[in-house]
Amino acid sequence: MKKKLSDNLTLFFTPNFPKKFNKNSNKKYTVTIGIGGNIGNTKRIFDKLILCLKSDRRFTLLISSPLLKNPPFGFLEQNDFLNGIILLKTNLCPKDFLSAMQRYENKFGRKRSFQDAPRTLDIDIVFFDNKKINTEKLIIPHKNWASRESVIIPLKRM
Repeated sequence: MKKKLSDNLTLFFTPNFPKKFNKNSNKKYTVTIGIGGNIGNTKRIFDKLILCLKSDRRFTLLISSPLLKNPPFGFLEQNDFLNGIILLKTNLCPKDFLSAMQRYENKFGRKRSFQDAPRTLDIDIVFFDNKKINTEKLIIPHKNWASRESVIIPLKRM
């Protein structure tokens, strides 16, 4: 099912997006990740990511948002993106969590050619508990999250 929000914004509803997975977890940290992609069958990639995260004992999935089809920003000569939000719990520290998410990006064919380039899977850490981190490799909360429709609209629909 889909719901058109405007000429260039459409919400998609699939079996995994939105979905409530677990009500609680004894893991230490609550993490909000943004997922995005515009190369290949993005919905299938997102479904496979959900399966991987569900079977990975380091994570407990809590809830996911609907998916938002939206235009690219930065580099505009590319296909529209699908974006969504996943809320999960983990005991990993932020640095180890980032490494785990980058391994998932690589597993699903992510190539880092230039900023805002087309990609199969992009995973951004939007929030990590209430932590504020500003290092060369990791900024939490995610830079500019509050001004991105690709984050705000799915977040509001959770």
